[in-house]
Amino acid sequence: MTEQNGMSRGRMLGRTERESGAQALLAATGAGWTGADAAGAEALLDLGSTSATLSTVASIEGLAAVVHLGHPAQPSHDLERALLAAPPSVVLTDAAAVEAQWVWVGRTGDRELTGHVVVDEAGVRDRRHALRTMGISPRLVPGRMTVAERVALAGADGSLVVEASVAADELAPLGFVELSGSETLRDGAPVWYGLLESRDPAPRSEGTAQVWLAFGPRDDHRGSLQQTLGVVAEHGVDLQHLRSHRSQAGPHIFFTSFSCPDAGTLDALVRSLAERGVSHRVLAVLPGRDFVPGPDALAPRWDVGEQQAP
Repeated sequence: MTEQNGMSRGRMLGRTERESGAQALLAATGAGWTGADAAGAEALLDLGSTSATLSTVASIEGLAAVVHLGHPAQPSHDLERALLAAPPSVVLTDAAAVEAQWVWVGRTGDRELTGHVVVDEAGVRDRRHALRTMGISPRLVPGRMTVAERVALAGADGSLVVEASVAADELAPLGFVELSGSETLRDGAPVWYGLLESRDPAPRSEGTAQVWLAFGPRDDHRGSLQQTLGVVAEHGVDLQHLRSHRSQAGPHIFFTSFSCPDAGTLDALVRSLAERGVSHRVLAVLPGRDFVPGPDALAPRWDVGEQQAP
């Protein structure tokens, strides 16, 4: 049996209940995660909540999942936390981006569309800024709600935001068409997805890879983070992402993301952390050097005194 991206052909693929099935499947087929035997699949398995999805992938051999990443260099905090709370074998092994598939549709005719604009959780997550620009106040619904239920909720003068494939296959026969302004939902950054697998030990990437690493200093005291970051710096790693979170075990948890030049560098870093008694866990190894476009960039406005300094 051949493998692609560390994944056997024909392996079952799932997703969380809150994810866009159409977009997740598009990412999976485009990246080759489905394998030849499953390339014609029409849907991914609904594995429930994020925590349930991670637990199920860890417990069922031959099952992987497609999950929303945020961005490889700036991970979703919810996903980081869920990964660290999941069984240790669960890890992200690949990343892929797809163009947003969302469209705004409604019935044409004499009626004015003044009712609800029904959008599910994935749609709001992916295009909240565009929705605000369009002046839309969405009626948020669960991702599991059927198209028929959404149509009923929208009513005769309402509209929906759905994936283009859903609009074409299920809503077009009901008289729904794409509305003016819908193109705004397709502008902007693509949506990043990752392949979640159960791998023990964690996968290795002989070339450059984006790594997500969580660690907790042995003692939570002033300077403990600095000491651990010193270990990271010793191995030439430049952190692109650093976020802290409280831990029930005592010391704070720190989530990081960085570009790692090769497997040897990651091995050495992990070994150094272990030698110093620093708790740690690799959450993702995503092969690749450039994940374009990058995460959202800020235009900072610093302290007034600093701005006026010569």
